[in-house]
Amino acid sequence: MRRMSGFNMIALTLGFAFLYIPMVILVIYSFNESKLVTVWAGFSTKWYGSLAQNQQFLDAAWVTLRVAFFSSTIATVLGTMAAYALIRSGRFLGRTLFSGMIYAPLVMPDVITGLALLLLFISIGLDRGILTLVLAHTTFAMCYVSVVVSSRLMTFDLSLEEAARDLGCTAAEAFRLVTLPIIAPAVISGWLLAFTLSLDDLVIASFTSGPSSTTLPIKIFSSVRLGVSPEINALSTIMIGIVAVGVLAASLVSKRSLVKRQADEAAAVRAEAA
Repeated sequence: MRRMSGFNMIALTLGFAFLYIPMVILVIYSFNESKLVTVWAGFSTKWYGSLAQNQQFLDAAWVTLRVAFFSSTIATVLGTMAAYALIRSGRFLGRTLFSGMIYAPLVMPDVITGLALLLLFISIGLDRGILTLVLAHTTFAMCYVSVVVSSRLMTFDLSLEEAARDLGCTAAEAFRLVTLPIIAPAVISGWLLAFTLSLDDLVIASFTSGPSSTTLPIKIFSSVRLGVSPEINALSTIMIGIVAVGVLAASLVSKRSLVKRQADEAAAVRAEAA
């Protein structure tokens, strides 16, 4: 294993410092006694208690969690189906267009996506609210799920499905009993990624939300315009913790899947050698 050079170490340290020092400062000042967010007056957790009494933030958090759960679940189902169609269907008429439409939200600016969805909802007469938020978040989260699941399907051993079909399973039964359990870690990782992306979305939600469906990022952004309060620091700290847990969980699931796959491949090699 090559040792990291001094230059690479410095560059890595500066990069991490640039990314995470502002978050660390925010977390520290969420425990500040003073109302002034830039003046340290001692350690206190009172702002977390005050946050728990703020009904507007609680309502926005409940909307955000509901939208994130439903949109990530729908996106996982649709993204898995899209990935399966792309990887297993081979070449078919319109495949390039189909894959381009799936992956377009990855490179499309959020402002364009939000504006396009807003115009769509207005043209079909759909009032903005929880439903439009779920549809909007499903639209951009589905492509991330598709990418994660596609990478797993590309390394899937087709002989396992063929063996199930030879034993009498239908195509649907082979997928449900063989394929889905094996790619489940990738599906779970895709769901967690979609959930965290929905939690912290601001731009698209600002176009597609209604008066009664204000999400937490929108509420935070609106409150910050009047000045940063210690409650905002506390709320942001909680959101950082939730997103960090989701990312770590997705990483652990992916790593466990990789280790299990390598162990299965090693067992298969030993069986063939025997």
